[in-house]
Amino acid sequence: MEEKDKLGILNIDTSLYKTRISRKFENRIPYRTADPLSVISFIPGTILDILVSPGQKVRKGDDLMILEAMKMQNLLRSAIDGKVKSIVVKKGDKVSKGTKLIEME
Repeated sequence: MEEKDKLGILNIDTSLYKTRISRKFENRIPYRTADPLSVISFIPGTILDILVSPGQKVRKGDDLMILEAMKMQNLLRSAIDGKVKSIVVKKGDKVSKGTKLIEME
């Protein structure tokens, strides 16, 4: 059997299907849920201002920092009640998508 004819099992909503599995599908990165204790950059940009400091208690919805991207200022807010453990970036840093900005505890 050629490699393109290899069959595999695909699980869609608990139903199993026997089908050809592509190399791209086999090498995909599996989905992981977001870590609620990390604030991650959702778009590349520049840190304009940091509105919290390490050790500060925050509530869900509190403003954490301002990220400028494509000439727009994006206000990043806390997704949880907690305490700022550390701030990984500093004002003026250029960050790419997926960069950890703040760690919470």
